[in-house]
Amino acid sequence: RPTSSSFTRACSRMALISGGASRQFTATVTALVTIGGSGAWWLSASDGPTQARSTVEATTVRGSEPPRHHPPPPPAAASAEPPVTEAGDGSFAVMAPTTPPGPLVGLAYTVEVEGQVQVDGLDFATTVDATLASPRGWASEGFTFRRVATDATIRVLLASPATTDQLCAPLRTNGEVSCRNGDLVVINLRRWILGAETFGDDISGYRTYVINHEVGHALGKGHEPCPGPGLPAPIMLQQTLGLDGCTATTTPDQS
Repeated sequence: RPTSSSFTRACSRMALISGGASRQFTATVTALVTIGGSGAWWLSASDGPTQARSTVEATTVRGSEPPRHHPPPPPAAASAEPPVTEAGDGSFAVMAPTTPPGPLVGLAYTVEVEGQVQVDGLDFATTVDATLASPRGWASEGFTFRRVATDATIRVLLASPATTDQLCAPLRTNGEVSCRNGDLVVINLRRWILGAETFGDDISGYRTYVINHEVGHALGKGHEPCPGPGLPAPIMLQQTLGLDGCTATTTPDQS
């Protein structure tokens, strides 16, 4: 059994002649040091450089291994906003009513979507219908509505930001907000897709609010202020722009 004096051993270079060809390999003596000063060694041979080398490997005392630092995970990529068509073609397609004509009762309205915009027109129409038919909506104040294909009193339009600015003039919507102008209730595509900061991630709630708000103007309702900090916002407060201390609401019956 070798002693610690064998920890280093000269490496020999040997040449093997086989079939007239020479092959060189390096023999490496590796000493493994353990606790207590005793050791073990072995001779290994491998092809490699012609320079003799010796290697001494020391085992690490258990428990003394330094902590391993793993790099932090890369930050999650920010989710991209859904695309908004900035300008459509200015034409509007009337969404066909999904129910047969009923009694001529209630305010007649059409649902129309601008051409050449990326949006689900059927989803828009369904949301408008559900909002105006809800007992928590303007029906809570006695108003009723019916959707038609022609001869509407109110036209509820989903329009690109550029077209919204044109239809709402002289009101200044600046490509950002919706409006009511005459018999037009114009919902800005940007707000429909992205919602508003005041509603956070509640896109569905914001859509209900903005329909009720703009139709409210068509019913003769004007803007209202926040009645006090922490109170529910009136539906006719301009909640897209701010809450003034109130909490967001989506239907007229909440305030």
